[in-house]
Amino acid sequence: MYDFVVVGAGPPGSRFARRAAAAGRDVLLVEKGTVGEPLACSGHVSDDVWAFVPDDARDRLLQNRVYGARFHVGGPDSTAYPFYKREPVSNVIDRVELDRTLADAARDAGADVREGHTVVSVEERADRVSVEASVADGGTERFEARMVAGCDGPTSRVRRSLGLPEPDELLHGVLAFDDDPDDGDLVDVHLTAPTFFAWRIPRGDAGVEYGLAAPPGEDVSARFDDLTDAYGVTTDRFCSGAIPIGPPDRVTTDRAFLIGDAAAQTKPFTGGGILYGMTAADAAAETIDPTDPDTLADYEAAWRDALGTEIRLGHAIRTCYSLPESVQRAGLWALSGEIGVHMDRPTSVFSPAHLRKLFARSDPPE
Repeated sequence: MYDFVVVGAGPPGSRFARRAAAAGRDVLLVEKGTVGEPLACSGHVSDDVWAFVPDDARDRLLQNRVYGARFHVGGPDSTAYPFYKREPVSNVIDRVELDRTLADAARDAGADVREGHTVVSVEERADRVSVEASVADGGTERFEARMVAGCDGPTSRVRRSLGLPEPDELLHGVLAFDDDPDDGDLVDVHLTAPTFFAWRIPRGDAGVEYGLAAPPGEDVSARFDDLTDAYGVTTDRFCSGAIPIGPPDRVTTDRAFLIGDAAAQTKPFTGGGILYGMTAADAAAETIDPTDPDTLADYEAAWRDALGTEIRLGHAIRTCYSLPESVQRAGLWALSGEIGVHMDRPTSVFSPAHLRKLFARSDPPE
């Protein structure tokens, strides 16, 4: 009998497993394939990521430092509206290596980490949860736990097995890579995809990442081809996946809880979920006692207290992506320049630092 079976060894699952194991819990962490594969999302993150990884991992993970973004209403040749800081605001990291580093940290803390275990069913009982997984060699294994943590992504098997509500929406995201090195200081954001955007991220010696997200039904592959054609590049290592937006009203049952993309704990205005998911993982580790199901209500309250306002303001920011082009241009022109905001915290738009920057504009760096 485990205290927790954690399904999914992405950043939220590995973070929770590490924290729970370090607190003396008996933790099993299962991943359906190889940790970190296939690549599921971008590796553009804020400096906050370094608080969640071992100190010696930074040099191994870091690929480039970013000072801001150029926003475009059209393609690469359209007018660019730069938003920047004088110091780095974010990092481009090796996304696959991040997953491996976090899973290793969970293992080092005492969690039992098993790859090649695909969960096929989750049964919730009065005093335990039973989790059945198919194994790479063709067999099956059944695990018993006091609780199960569903950290298994936007189409979560745990969520669907237990009848938990779905996210408000699932976007379709695609990305691919150009291997030509680029250590540029700014990412490019194109407000050209319906209700969302496309992007170009310089990754230093690792090349350039191109991506796009849009609602289901849109031909994202064709739009992605238009983006890369406009930049005149040929990409490879094409990745595709769902991006959950809008957490449901409930992410817990009597003995189960969701973290990360499974709970749609993502930024509505970018789709990014690495930092939000690990923040929620910490909230779960700090509040949930596997011997006391009532503490799941404490988790619901804690993660919403930590992220709820940011998510609500993130939805408001996203509505701006669908404004008429003339309004977008006017707004970008008025607001562009040096900023004082944090890329993961929409509340920082109203911070004294940002308001001072807003009313004391200067020319962007060369």
